[in-house]
Order: sequence, then C-alpha cells, then structure tokens
Amino acid sequence: MRYTDFTPHDLVLLLQGLGVSAALFAATTLIGSIIGLAWALLRYYRVRLLAPLAALVAELLKNSPVLVQLFLVFFGLPVLLETDLSPVQAALITLSGNTAAFMYVIAVSAIESVGREQLETARVFGLSRWQTLRRIVAPQAAAFSLGPLAGLLVNQLQVTSLISVIGVVDLTKAGAILNLRTLKPFIVWTVIGLLYYLMARLIAGACARAEVRLRAHGQWKGL
Repeated sequence: MRYTDFTPHDLVLLLQGLGVSAALFAATTLIGSIIGLAWALLRYYRVRLLAPLAALVAELLKNSPVLVQLFLVFFGLPVLLETDLSPVQAALITLSGNTAAFMYVIAVSAIESVGREQLETARVFGLSRWQTLRRIVAPQAAAFSLGPLAGLLVNQLQVTSLISVIGVVDLTKAGAILNLRTLKPFIVWTVIGLLYYLMARLIAGACARAEVRLRAHGQWKGL
C-alpha cells in the first residue's frame, strides 16, 4: 500500500532527523575543534615529527572528498581493524577528522596573523611562550578566526547531509524517506532545505555576535 498524503508521524520523523543532524554536527564540531587546535599548538611550539605529521594529515583530509573519506572509514576501517563500526560511529570519526583539518588551517592562519613585533616585545619583557600565547596571541587570533570559523561551521553543517548514504537517519535521510512515501519531492525537499537554511543562519548569527563582542573586548584591552 502506498501513501501519498502527509501524516502527523512525518513531523516526528523530521524532528528526529533534525535532532540527529544537530547532535552529530555539535559533537563533530567540538571534537574536531579540539583536535585541530591541538595540531595548531604542535606547530606553534614546533614539536619535531608531530608538527609535520599533523600538517600532512590535515592536508590530506582537507583536499580529499568527504564522501570518499566516509566510505573509507565505514567500509575500510572495519576490515583494517577487524572490528564493527556503526554508521553513526563512522560519521562521527569522518566529520570530526574533516572539521579538525580545516580548524587547523584557520587556527594556524589566526596565530600567524599576530604581528611579529608583538611577539618580540613579549620576549623582551620576559614572557614565556605559554604566557605569550595566552595573553597576546590567543585573544587576537580568536577575533581573527571567527569570520572564517562561521563559514567553516556552515559548510560542515551542509556536509552532514552526506552521512545519509551510509544509513544514518539524519535530516536528509528523513527527507528521502518522506519523498519515497509521499511522492511529493518539491514540498519535501523545500522543507528540508529551509530547515538547513535556518540552522545555518543561527550559526552565522551566533558567530557574528561573538565576533563583535570579542573585537570590542580586544579594543578595550588595548590589544
């Protein structure tokens, strides 16, 4: 039996898919940010072997298709490690790694945007490398990075739609299910697109407000 009308259960399915997409986006953003910043610190402290390795991994991840990475993790990693990997776990690993690669690039660019004369001045006044990072580099780098970060987060939100191909019932997968059942693609995909758009606007707006406050705080501090 084929249903062609929408039912109240369709709203539940959409909300569940939206929740999965939002949760995975939040989790992979947090994990990816931590990893990316850690890689950037390896470069800042010029850790031998690890800093070049982190740069190489980031270069590979940011210059290869996310869908290929997803298939490699979901189909290849279980064979390599002889273990089971659920679609959600594969999505978490893939998107976290991809986010980390771009976060690394943003963090490195933000750190390098701080004038060298400020670093030299800090050295003259006897500040350690950690004190220079915490008091001088980090506040300015954070303000510089918020613009690129907003673009990255919006892009990574859109990238989450790819995880539906490995069976994760996210917002896109919920849309595909409703489309097959109702045969009303224009309505279904318009709603899905609007939901992604609203989430993207929320992210961009939050980053814009944070950037204004951070820059104002930095000016007040005289940075």
